[in-house]
Amino acid sequence: MEVATALLNKYNVPIPRYTSYPTVPYWDETIDVEKWQHLFVKRFNECNDKEGISLYLHLPFCEKLCTFCGCNKKITTNHDVEEEYLQVLLKEWKLYRNLMGKQPVLRELHIGGGTPTFFSPENLKRIFTTIFEDAIVPEEHEFSFEGHPNNTTYEHLKTLFDLGFNRVSYGMQDSNPEVQTVINRIQPHENVVRVVQWAREIGYDSVNLDLVYGLPLQNPERMAKTINDALSVKPDRLAFYSYAHVPWTSKAQRLFDENDLPTTEMKMQLYQLGKKMFTENGYDDIGMDHFALPTDLMVKAAKQGTLHRNFMGYTVQQTGLLLGLGVSSISDIYYGFAQNKKTIHEYYDQVEKGTLAVFKGYFLTDEDQAMRQYILDVACMGKTSFHPEHLSLLRKYSFPVLAELEKDALVEWNEQGLQLTPLGKHFIRNVCKAFDLKLLSAEHQKQTFSKAV
Repeated sequence: MEVATALLNKYNVPIPRYTSYPTVPYWDETIDVEKWQHLFVKRFNECNDKEGISLYLHLPFCEKLCTFCGCNKKITTNHDVEEEYLQVLLKEWKLYRNLMGKQPVLRELHIGGGTPTFFSPENLKRIFTTIFEDAIVPEEHEFSFEGHPNNTTYEHLKTLFDLGFNRVSYGMQDSNPEVQTVINRIQPHENVVRVVQWAREIGYDSVNLDLVYGLPLQNPERMAKTINDALSVKPDRLAFYSYAHVPWTSKAQRLFDENDLPTTEMKMQLYQLGKKMFTENGYDDIGMDHFALPTDLMVKAAKQGTLHRNFMGYTVQQTGLLLGLGVSSISDIYYGFAQNKKTIHEYYDQVEKGTLAVFKGYFLTDEDQAMRQYILDVACMGKTSFHPEHLSLLRKYSFPVLAELEKDALVEWNEQGLQLTPLGKHFIRNVCKAFDLKLLSAEHQKQTFSKAV
């Protein structure tokens, strides 16, 4: 479906990606650690036997700085840093493990970064052998990791596969040398082809490629080349992310000449081009920048209404507790969120003292829980039903926004609920915003979020 440029322009405003609600800028700068521990135990007991838990590990090291990247990372070529980090990471796991009254059922696990494949296969094996020796890994699970095509080896893939990993995501970003040079990510396409082939040979169930549109020097011709290169290896999933230009938080982005960034109009062309090429090549549009082949579990979950969204993005696992380990990691226990210390020194110092590394977070009210569920429903199912006890709040904040969205044929709604239209699927973040009471009620909004397109 071709979307009118005027409509894209209208809704191209700074909006969160809604991997949480309330979003991080509205969290408290301090957290009651005792309360956090109490609620963690409560949620663990509610979830573990029923559906298991999710685990996220942040491995922050990279050998080179990709200047477009907004992740928390530490640049070094000294691989001696692996040893201390893994030891502290496992101490943090032990702190949480001591709060659990029984063995955790690890239904979902993801390694992000940084560059997780900065770590040697041997060290990755040490980490997960230690975690798994006092945990239960059910037959039905989803374990995934982010691999860098330049340094992911066959041994990385085989080691993690033998440990139970069944999905891998590679950061392809852009395959044009001109763009790669300016973002400091020189990555020949044959490296991508090689690691995808290895993953398939070994037996991974799903291979994802991350592509980014809106990078410096991108144009429709170069975007089409990148997409065709990606399609040539037939990934099971594709993430088509909008480059988030936030130099006020990611200082490396100041290295760009902003004149090299695509104009708003050009960026919208790239977005339209990508969606068109993916769907024409047989990929289903999941929403929120994600596409997948009809045979992929993500598509099946979306059709069955069981898709979920958390800090790892879309997931087919419906666990109610996500534990984040490592520097800057975020945990979600339904009743609240907590983020770890953001610098490695502070993270090490806190864990070595025998205390959790959390430093900021948010405990949700009943109102927050309600709005979070509406946002999750829209993001994962494209529809939601309104509860009568929330109508006064919805009438004040949400319904005026929905009325505007309806004028542009993005939603169909009444006081019972809403449904995204096919056109509205292109603007999921904008529709989610209708339930973001923190954002809608803010008297003074500073530019915190990247734009929708």
